[in-house]
Amino acid sequence: MSAMELVKDVLLASGAGWVLWFLGLLSVSSLTLAAERWIYLRRRSGNLEALARALDDRLSGGDFAGARRDLESSPAVAARVADAGLRLADRGVGASEKAMQSAAALERSRLERGLAYLATIGNNAPFIGLFGTVVGVIHAFEELGHAAPGHGATSTGQVASQAVMAGIAEALVATAVGIAVALPAVAAYNYLQRRVVALVSGTDVLSSLVLAYIADDGHAAAAGEARRGVDG
Repeated sequence: MSAMELVKDVLLASGAGWVLWFLGLLSVSSLTLAAERWIYLRRRSGNLEALARALDDRLSGGDFAGARRDLESSPAVAARVADAGLRLADRGVGASEKAMQSAAALERSRLERGLAYLATIGNNAPFIGLFGTVVGVIHAFEELGHAAPGHGATSTGQVASQAVMAGIAEALVATAVGIAVALPAVAAYNYLQRRVVALVSGTDVLSSLVLAYIADDGHAAAAGEARRGVDG
């Protein structure tokens, strides 16, 4: 038996039904992940205007310890990044800025967790459906070959052709399902990616405010005292 015949027999034996089940599993997992990521990003967004106003009130009064407590209690991404800068405020603007850049990179990796999976499903689900269609077409033409004259077929060629067309129509369902699985995954990925970019960009609001106060030598000294108080 040639390799071609062996592959054909395997595909005919497996059929295309499992492709639909696999696509269904991918659909459920992608929708579940998209919902989880949406909830997570919504929780990490916070109210930037309120955070900036409260932080400005704290820092303008030299209450760096209170500012850090407020930031640590907030789940917002911008608050975590700003707290990283305040933690190293006594070491100068450069150290604080680097700390916030590092924290922003870390937060971004957390925010983007799972998005690559959505992108992979969006890009490849149509190909998986197309694979199922190809398997179905192979099966349909195999049936046509068995029904051709000289193979002991009892039905007419017209009936055989109608059966093949029906088989191909059923096989195309796999491609349609693949596209149906891909579209929500792509839409969810694009939406969530925009939310991640917006959250990371929003960290500049508090970061710039922190750097503005740290640049003041008097506030930097107060920050050093606050760091020792909070960490102690």
